[in-house]
Amino acid sequence: MSNVRKIVLIMTDTQRWDMVGCYGNPDMKTPALDGLAQQGVRFDRAYCCQPVCTPARAAIFTGTFPHSNGAWANCMPFGDNVKTIGQRLHDEGFRTAYIGKWHLDGGDYFGVGRCPDGWDEKYWYDMRSYLEELSPEDRVQSRSAKLNEDPNLTAEFTFGHRCSSRAIDFLKDHCDDDFLLVVSYDEPHGPSVCPKPFSEMYKDYEFPKRENVRDTLENKPEHQRVWAGDRLSADKDALQIKAPAYLGCNSFVDHEIGRVVDAIDQFAPDALVIYTSDHGDFLCSHSLSGKGPAMYDEITRVPLIVRWPDVVPEESVHPHPVSHVDLVPTILEAAGVEIPKLLEGQSLLGALRTPETRVDDAVFMEFSRYEVDHDGFGGFQPVRAGFDGRFKLVINLLTTDELYDVQNDPDELKNLIDVAEHTAARNALHDRILDWMNRTRDPFRGYYWERRPWRTDARSASWGYTGMTRQRENEEYEPRQLDYDTGLEMTEAVRKKQT
Repeated sequence: MSNVRKIVLIMTDTQRWDMVGCYGNPDMKTPALDGLAQQGVRFDRAYCCQPVCTPARAAIFTGTFPHSNGAWANCMPFGDNVKTIGQRLHDEGFRTAYIGKWHLDGGDYFGVGRCPDGWDEKYWYDMRSYLEELSPEDRVQSRSAKLNEDPNLTAEFTFGHRCSSRAIDFLKDHCDDDFLLVVSYDEPHGPSVCPKPFSEMYKDYEFPKRENVRDTLENKPEHQRVWAGDRLSADKDALQIKAPAYLGCNSFVDHEIGRVVDAIDQFAPDALVIYTSDHGDFLCSHSLSGKGPAMYDEITRVPLIVRWPDVVPEESVHPHPVSHVDLVPTILEAAGVEIPKLLEGQSLLGALRTPETRVDDAVFMEFSRYEVDHDGFGGFQPVRAGFDGRFKLVINLLTTDELYDVQNDPDELKNLIDVAEHTAARNALHDRILDWMNRTRDPFRGYYWERRPWRTDARSASWGYTGMTRQRENEEYEPRQLDYDTGLEMTEAVRKKQT
């Protein structure tokens, strides 16, 4: 198999896996994405690394977890020495273009409007760029779904359409180049502005209620009950999940993706095409709203579809867990670029060639804070979680831990954390989480993650914890780090800490 030299990564914002028709909800009108799945592989159990915009995106574009790259809350930039896939491929001779929502520069929701290192300034276009094209009056209108009622609203006004048009121009202009093109839509994220017929498509539609809308959150973490508030006592029989703007915009962004896919078919038909979303939305499941410090599938499980002609079997499904942190190593290996030691995911190339191949034994997720700028959203809620394809273990450092048998309880209603029958599976997954935290130099790691009330065989509290030091290996871009005890270049990045 030859290496791919044309790569397109398409992503949406706040799009659950079950908001794409091919994932099992035929009421969702997403013909472009459904068509992409027919021509490639649909990953049935893909997970984000943290269900909030900036941390999720940081993992997608750096191949490292939020706790490693520093962007572990909204409005927190990753570190200066953290390199994106754009920088890495630019340095390998690729033309790299990023068009759309960035949300990784530490600025506000819209960004600072400046092209980051490694990306082509000619095509750089983020949400601030879009707003600066609008009059003050149009800016205000663009932030309200009430605009959907305006009969004069056209697709050309929207951020999504303008992103698509720029992506199409790039494909026309650079079809003979080696390239990485990212098209990052804000849609269907609120305010979910979209023109007719999309704005009216779900006017009377009720999104199906999962059984977990009735979750009482008993034997669940306290912070979830605080988050739920009055929704816990609401009449769930009377509940109607209606979101016409959100779901209409979901179909609208599919239409815009279709425009880009048509251009790929015309100008770069052999390109590797990857589509995903950053995270989901609760839509009333577990009596919760939006997203935040929880690891339920509604907000952590994401759509992921890959098309690569003559490599990926058409109409195939990968049934095993995979992670967003796997995307950068996958792209690098597909492009024939050596995978750096620093990256924390696994290449999915084997699963692309043979979709039944399992790559990840378990995937890991985290949470630290929703946003630095906001006091709300529960404040600091440190969470680490692992999912092995059947069991999902969630360690809520400040509250109650959770264990779900997702295979037999897909609605994640019954917390099995203290059920003796699952002790062995729970502890094995716990050990994997602890190992992952140590391996990735999680700055929040320590004995307290091990010494949980249910872990009766945990080691005693220790100031030295594992006694190891774990230095960074970013040797493609910086000098080899030095040993504290000798001042000489380290010979082993992971070793016993001298005292």
